[in-house]
Amino acid sequence: MSATSSGGAGQARSSSTRRARLRAAAIRPRVLSATAIVLALAGFGGQRVLAHRGAAKRGGLAPLCIPAQLNASAALPGTPLTVSPLPGSADASPYTQISLLGSPASTISNVSVNGSITHAHAGRLEPYSQGDGASFVLKSPLAEGENVDVRGQISTAAGSHPFSFSFTVARRDPLPYAKPTAKSPGKAGEVQTFRSQPGMRAPVVTVSASSPQQAPGDVFAAPYSGPGQDGPMIFDSSGALVWFHPLPAGTEATNLQVQRYGGRPVLSWWQGYIPPQGFGEGEEIVADSSYRTLFHVRAGNGYHTDLHDFHLTGSDTALFTVFDPIHCDLSKVGGPREGALTDGVFQEVDLATGLVRREWHSVDHVSPSQSYSSGSSSTDEWPFDYFHINSVQQRADGSFLVSSRNTSALYVLDPKTGQVTAQIGGKHSTYTLEAGTSTAYQHDAQELPDGELSIFDNGGVPMIHPQSRGIIVSLDPDTKTDTLVTEYEHPHPLQSGSQGNVQLMENGDYFLGWGSEPYFSEYTSTGRLLFDAHLPAKTESYRGYRFPWSATPASPPSVAVGDAHGALTVYASWNGATAVASWRVLGGPSPSRLSPLASAPKSGFESAIAVAGAPSYVAVQALSASGEALGTSGTVRG
Repeated sequence: MSATSSGGAGQARSSSTRRARLRAAAIRPRVLSATAIVLALAGFGGQRVLAHRGAAKRGGLAPLCIPAQLNASAALPGTPLTVSPLPGSADASPYTQISLLGSPASTISNVSVNGSITHAHAGRLEPYSQGDGASFVLKSPLAEGENVDVRGQISTAAGSHPFSFSFTVARRDPLPYAKPTAKSPGKAGEVQTFRSQPGMRAPVVTVSASSPQQAPGDVFAAPYSGPGQDGPMIFDSSGALVWFHPLPAGTEATNLQVQRYGGRPVLSWWQGYIPPQGFGEGEEIVADSSYRTLFHVRAGNGYHTDLHDFHLTGSDTALFTVFDPIHCDLSKVGGPREGALTDGVFQEVDLATGLVRREWHSVDHVSPSQSYSSGSSSTDEWPFDYFHINSVQQRADGSFLVSSRNTSALYVLDPKTGQVTAQIGGKHSTYTLEAGTSTAYQHDAQELPDGELSIFDNGGVPMIHPQSRGIIVSLDPDTKTDTLVTEYEHPHPLQSGSQGNVQLMENGDYFLGWGSEPYFSEYTSTGRLLFDAHLPAKTESYRGYRFPWSATPASPPSVAVGDAHGALTVYASWNGATAVASWRVLGGPSPSRLSPLASAPKSGFESAIAVAGAPSYVAVQALSASGEALGTSGTVRG
């Protein structure tokens, strides 16, 4: 999502729809705050911590959350350990684990944690399933604003050595829940309904360009804010619905994609609550090819998983973003002494244990003065969203690539120390930006297999470039230059004030999701448009992808009956099935006495099949191209 530039505060604060909330984030940069409910991890299980505006001020003046030394190392001198919270930082969660990454748990001993307010803490050392470290999980939380000392012992080939470091716990800035408002039901032609799926109201997809040369596969989106229901959705190249998972009011989804887990393809998407300030408070869902949930991925250390980015890694870990609003003295960066700031965070979590292996905070490494947003009017409700992390990727060399919308820059991080080693764009770029490479409020920076980078360049808001675009750039580490390779613009110029992505597909094409503009486009590597589709006006989808996908739902097909001109019509669908070629209608005098009555080719999401006679009961069977029965519906009265 997004947050930029000054102005529009009244509109942001009085927005009455989910779309207006996210537009507010794109209009006003200094606008993120935390949830009223904090979920704790590990030793604190399902505990809910309730707070109200201003509660975090009970300890007095806002602390100096910006560290005295920016871009410090997370590597402990004389040890193989990379730790979090970062030594010397002032942004730790009260529910933090002490993450000790880089040496087997068996080499770590005598860990002690002592807070200046809460004093000595009991806890347990829990190993990562990868065998390369452990988290010391506290039995009880730390106190906001306290200083914490950590000590322990590490055994190496050179002998046993003590280690120690300290950090400060942040004062959180929670925000009350904003009740969702009613959505527009949609006009004719904007929403599709089905007799066999009576509870479904999916937005219509219009395909305006298609080519036999486009990549195989279906389109993956997660529409929200427009007519119809919100939820993750798959549609084919003709615009026909393949799968739709409608969500209840107040719950949104983003970033539906195919990833790999355990050597097989899986679906993943973010699901949760989007507050008016434009970030996510929820969890990641991972489902198999029958759409059954395999597991949920939740942030550790008392945070919520954010909607912006999520990767399943080959090491059975998950990498994702977090937004953390905290109280902060902003007087040195042009803000109020009693201010608040939204910290951009990413975590790497061990999927087997839920332990936090790695946690990185933007405020520790990038000064708020680098932001193109303003912190001058920071409040509890609208903290200074100076960074706005929107993608994180571990590159082939192990380093991390982070995109920050509100500094209009990318950052390369050392994998051991977490320190910024290079900046691409923004106010203090370490690379010279050649013609066409400068981005404004960009999203989704990804290193490609050949080392080039793909970036969705929003270009606004406020408008810096005349239109949004996808770009491919090449970085020369020797000359420190950033060169434009290709750019992809929509034939009807689009200005996507927020969201968006660029996907390199296996055949070399590029697929673009246009974010706040409801379009999805595919281009050849040289920029020729092969596919273009859009959802109804005022609909958004944070990202859009194309993937090959094969699925057989765990639930059976659906059937409904109706009369058309005195003849029986049977309606058949199977939400999410990809191998159905035709339908067979079964009918008879009782549910146990059914025989074939008719068949017809599959036609879109729902097929209507005319049936002669008047059977008392009917059912449908989904058939493959070879005629194999894939699934049979329940029986209904004819």
